[in-house]
Amino acid sequence: MTSRDSGINNNNPEASWPLKSKELPIWVRRCCAWATEVSLIIVSGTVPFYLGQLGNIGNKSVPLNPALAKTTEGIAQTFGIPLQNHYQKVTPLANLIWSGALLAPLVIVGWQLYLLGATGQTLPKRWFKIRVVAALGNSPGWKKTLIREGLGKWGLPMGTAYLIWHLTGAFPSLGVLLLIGGLTSLIDIYFVRLNKLHRTGHDTLGSTFVVDARSGQLDSNPFSLSDTQRQISIGTIVLSEKKSESFHLWPWIQKNPGLTLLVVTTVGMVSVLGTIFGTHVYIQNQANWREFKQQDNDMFLALVNKLSLTSNEPQERRVSVLALGSTKDPRAIPLLVDLLGQEKEPSILDGIQQSLVSAGPKVLPELRRLNQALKNDLESLSYGANTQEQVLVSLRIRATQKAIAKILKVYSGSLKDVNLSGVDLGQITSTPASFTLILENTDLSGVKFRGAILNQASFKNSRFYGPGKDNRLGTFDDSIADLSGANLIEVNLRGAVLGPVIMQRADLLKANLSKAKMPNSIITKANFSSAKLIAANLQQANLTETSFTGADLGSADLSKAKLYRANLSRVKAEGATFQSSDLRESNWQRGNLSGANFSRANLKKADLSLALLTNANFRNAQLQNANLRNTDLSLADLRGANLSGADLKGAKLTVIKPNQEDQFLAGPIDAFKSDHLRGVNFNSAKNLNPNQINYICKQGGIHEKCSNN
Repeated sequence: MTSRDSGINNNNPEASWPLKSKELPIWVRRCCAWATEVSLIIVSGTVPFYLGQLGNIGNKSVPLNPALAKTTEGIAQTFGIPLQNHYQKVTPLANLIWSGALLAPLVIVGWQLYLLGATGQTLPKRWFKIRVVAALGNSPGWKKTLIREGLGKWGLPMGTAYLIWHLTGAFPSLGVLLLIGGLTSLIDIYFVRLNKLHRTGHDTLGSTFVVDARSGQLDSNPFSLSDTQRQISIGTIVLSEKKSESFHLWPWIQKNPGLTLLVVTTVGMVSVLGTIFGTHVYIQNQANWREFKQQDNDMFLALVNKLSLTSNEPQERRVSVLALGSTKDPRAIPLLVDLLGQEKEPSILDGIQQSLVSAGPKVLPELRRLNQALKNDLESLSYGANTQEQVLVSLRIRATQKAIAKILKVYSGSLKDVNLSGVDLGQITSTPASFTLILENTDLSGVKFRGAILNQASFKNSRFYGPGKDNRLGTFDDSIADLSGANLIEVNLRGAVLGPVIMQRADLLKANLSKAKMPNSIITKANFSSAKLIAANLQQANLTETSFTGADLGSADLSKAKLYRANLSRVKAEGATFQSSDLRESNWQRGNLSGANFSRANLKKADLSLALLTNANFRNAQLQNANLRNTDLSLADLRGANLSGADLKGAKLTVIKPNQEDQFLAGPIDAFKSDHLRGVNFNSAKNLNPNQINYICKQGGIHEKCSNN
């Protein structure tokens, strides 16, 4: 039988490939083409992404492109990737480039599918001299291409892998997903052993073949390395498909009139009876619902009438308030909140508060609005109002505060996405309206406290970070509290689990965060002045332009943290870890950093003047153009550090001997031998005096004036 060569030996120009593809089996060339296709898609997205990272340095003034933000959230949610900043702002240039990073892979995929459907070859397939064809040797077309690529090659294998990933509990480990995806793809390829024409699963599903673009030979079996295996040409395939008899309704009805009448009658009777029964049930349910609704309405109106009677005793009104809180009428909560904002009797205020607490978290939005309104009223009354009215408003504010605090405590752990932004839960010391928020050992994960007043509150050992609906930490839906702009002055957060909390521009003056866990947190431009962060975990936290003036960071872990332009003047950080942290242009003046670990940290242009750096570890640190004037670097390890342009005027490199006037040398040089300066290059350091250079040379450092160099 003569072989068909139409659609195979085309006259389209083919790019030459540096490898001798004719010496490689078709299945090897096929794998190479697949890898190249995937690489093109990955590169088209990653290159613009990293260019956008570079372009995102500067004034971040515009919100992230909505399409890009939604895509990012969708990907993060699908694969369980943590996504902290939902309100990200970027530079206009980064927005443009990242939008390109979103579109480029889509364009590449569409272009590859178009070429495959129209010609049977993507560009990589053309490079490796292979072609995808239909049964008769022609190009596969759009339908077969979409089935082959979308369903067969990616949809079924990757969908199966994703399903197994979730069902087996391997979620959210991306490494396990890649492993399962590789195995399902291998199963798809293994179909060649079950098919006499050596077709993979996606080729079988798409009714396509992969052939040599020049000879028309079919793909060989990748699981058989025999060189004598018989090659089959696409032109020798005889495809005889037995057409199945299709079902036609009208001829069947003509042949079976009696059976057709029986089926139609049965279906009609079932439909009529079902409709009658369903209508009856619906009418009865509606009648019952109206009856219950009327009863609730009558009860609600009766309670409202009792509350409106001014002649009632406070005790009777209190009972009515408590009963109103137990009703299911949706009008009860707004009414109780309104009463709370108008009531003058303290005992009634307490009853309203109890009723609102019993209603649960659903009352928090109404309480928040009332709290903010009363706060504004109290501020306006501070100008010339009588003291009695101020006390009354303060009592109402305290009632809202106590109600909110009790709900947060009672319903701990079930407050995801509760919005308490701008609420005033700060300490009140005036009598009789004194209040202090105590929420120790409470689960507040996911609560939004943006701009809230929480000063002097105690959140000792409380949790502000927890798992979402998937009950797993470190995934997209994690419940992360938002404390941005909050007033947290003198707050007790000792031992609190803050996780990757969002705390931008928060005021934590004199706050206690000792042993607090807050890795990966976003705390830019916050104020930690005079705060206690002893043994706190701030690994990989973003602390850009944050102030730690006078704070105690003893033994705190800030490895890989971003402290760009942070103010750490007079900080106490004995034994703290800043390993691999970004400390560019940070201010450490007069800080106590004895024994701190700055290995591999970036301290370019940092100001360390007058700081105590005894026994500090600066191995492989970047100290270019750093200000080290009058610092105490006694026994500091500078091996591998880059001191280019560093100002060492008046810096002390060893312990000062008692009663010795020299500020740099400390007794006989030979008595203070160490390896801390061995091999350190001081040639580009600035303002070194002769005594300093002499000491450096004696300790094995490198300087052009050293005689042994």
